[in-house]
Amino acid sequence: MQRFTADFASVPEATRGRVFAEPEADLRTPFARDRDRIIHCQAFRRLKHKTQVFVYHEGDHYRTRLTHTIEVAQVARSIARALGLDEDLAEALALAHDLGHTPFGHAGERELDHLMRPFGGFDHNAQSLRILTRLERRYAAFDGLNLTWETLEGLVKHNGPLVDREGDPVGRYREHGLPEAIVDYAAGHDLALHSFASAEAQVAAISDDIAYNAHDIDDGLRANLFGLIDLGDVPLAGGPLAEVLKRYPDLEHDRAVHETVRRVLSGMVSDVVGETRRRAERLKPRSAEEVRQLGQWLVSFGEQMQENNRALQSFLNERMYRHEKVEEIMARARRVVRDLFDAYMNDPKLLPANWQEAAQPAETQLYARQVCDFIAGMTDRYALEQHKRLFDLDPLFR
Repeated sequence: MQRFTADFASVPEATRGRVFAEPEADLRTPFARDRDRIIHCQAFRRLKHKTQVFVYHEGDHYRTRLTHTIEVAQVARSIARALGLDEDLAEALALAHDLGHTPFGHAGERELDHLMRPFGGFDHNAQSLRILTRLERRYAAFDGLNLTWETLEGLVKHNGPLVDREGDPVGRYREHGLPEAIVDYAAGHDLALHSFASAEAQVAAISDDIAYNAHDIDDGLRANLFGLIDLGDVPLAGGPLAEVLKRYPDLEHDRAVHETVRRVLSGMVSDVVGETRRRAERLKPRSAEEVRQLGQWLVSFGEQMQENNRALQSFLNERMYRHEKVEEIMARARRVVRDLFDAYMNDPKLLPANWQEAAQPAETQLYARQVCDFIAGMTDRYALEQHKRLFDLDPLFR
């Protein structure tokens, strides 16, 4: 396939730069350098043992945050290439989008947000920003990874603007306001929170949805939370399943699952590319900055695919995310997070030595955030080990 560059692609040579000036690399663009820094950071490695839906002990073949992230990056590169966008920026954003997640998936995040509500709450997107700008400590000249403006902007805004033109929070931030980490960072490094992000960031966001759909079907079937035949009435999966069964009537179960899932994934990718090309033709953005000022999504599913996606999400929500097996484990996982938070808040000496050195228990607000940072960075396995060490019981398996 012949490659082309879209007028509205982000241009690495035109980056708004880094907070701390650095010499440019000879062999990599600034966005490629961002991608590489993300891959080599500690937070990225910890994704290997963080829950997607199933806790690590339940099997080796279920997705983790790391395998999910790799799948998102692959989808993002494919879409970015088809649209003529900067693949390195799209990949960097895909690789970074889940860095701030807690152990035990969304259950851990909800529990930590509840516990931190008196201290400003917890938001995984804001936590990703903290990791990339403060908590990773690898370089002599600065904290964080010193990524480009475009990568940080895309990370914070990949799900859309955070505030309106008047600066009032919108969307999921309307009720409780913006996370303090985002407010504080943007005060010193303006990320234009009122506008949309680049097309590459929008690609990373929709690639996350695509990967979720495909692998949650696969993992849900693997866990016997629903059967292959149950997908027949789900528009996004029913058509591909019928095609597979018609073409290969005697196909064994696991192959039928894979053939169905890959068709679901391919169908969603093709739909995004086609719809985005139609929107680009109609809206005619001529630069990455014009994409930001469109006031609407450029990268999107078509209307029918949006409806099909909602139907699939409803099916997965009912048959998988709210399945009693999943909810039982996640209720226990929330207890782990709660017990650890209470223990560390009550006795800073329970923290590892290097965290004790930085702890400021006299400043309750600040100390709570330090405890939050420590717990949020844990893998599932490490959280369970620490819980067993402190309480001498295993709440997931007893």
